[in-house]
Amino acid sequence: MVNAKRRRLVAKGWKVGDAAEFVGLTDGERAYVDLKVRLADGVRRRRQERGLTQLALAKALHSSQSRVAKLEAGDPTVSLDLLIRCLIALGVSRRGLARIIEAKGGRGV
Repeated sequence: MVNAKRRRLVAKGWKVGDAAEFVGLTDGERAYVDLKVRLADGVRRRRQERGLTQLALAKALHSSQSRVAKLEAGDPTVSLDLLIRCLIALGVSRRGLARIIEAKGGRGV
């Protein structure tokens, strides 16, 4: 949000914040959500770089296309374990995982 707009809203009594503040996430919960978002984005980017469809990736993982879609969307039913196993199946190294986790400019919360 543009600073001028933020100032106008605050001056009129509005509270301005992000989604994490709105739902009352703790710092730990915010970090967990951010990690899942970064890993999910990493799966989508890596799959696209390799020229794979969600269906092709699902077959490689012995899963379904809908599960891969949920995985890439950061669905809460997808575990960190599954996200990491998927990235490894896509050929991401430990160093690559570290880069995904440390990446700046993710969707965030």
